[in-house]
Amino acid sequence: MSLLVPFSFNGPVFADSDAIAVLLQEVDGYPHTKQIEFSEEEVIDHEVGLGAIQKLRGEWHFKRSERLSGTLLRYTWLIGNGFSSAEVMVKMLDSVAQMKGASELFACDGRACGRAVQWANRVFGERVLFGREDLQQYRVYRVQGAVEARLLAYSAERTADRQYLHVEWLQIDPE
Repeated sequence: MSLLVPFSFNGPVFADSDAIAVLLQEVDGYPHTKQIEFSEEEVIDHEVGLGAIQKLRGEWHFKRSERLSGTLLRYTWLIGNGFSSAEVMVKMLDSVAQMKGASELFACDGRACGRAVQWANRVFGERVLFGREDLQQYRVYRVQGAVEARLLAYSAERTADRQYLHVEWLQIDPE
């Protein structure tokens, strides 16, 4: 059984809001995902992590980050029926990587990402995302379309039955 079918458009697929929206709907419609959280909000100086989260002088910070303003959509899915959040994330991001105008800005796996509890609570504000540090994955993509954007994906595995995929889609306000 195929997890997620990559885009089957004729010719090159350009990374834009419509293509990403289709991809997120595809994840949402997959029979083994259950959306447990969704929000949309306007953000000012939203911090996007471009490095591991680490403790410096008693405070948690990203090794590298950027601050952006725009419209932020957040999705959190519970992945079930024997599928892992990591494999759903990989399939989704394989489609993104094939799009014209999409480029990976940062990637980390496992303990190289930093403390899982900090990603869950401080970064995403979703305590259900706290899972095994050795199984976490985080990716950030720049999406150059009519509007520049960032796509963030975080995969967390608590147990075999409690696996989560968190995605943030930030459409950046033009300056």
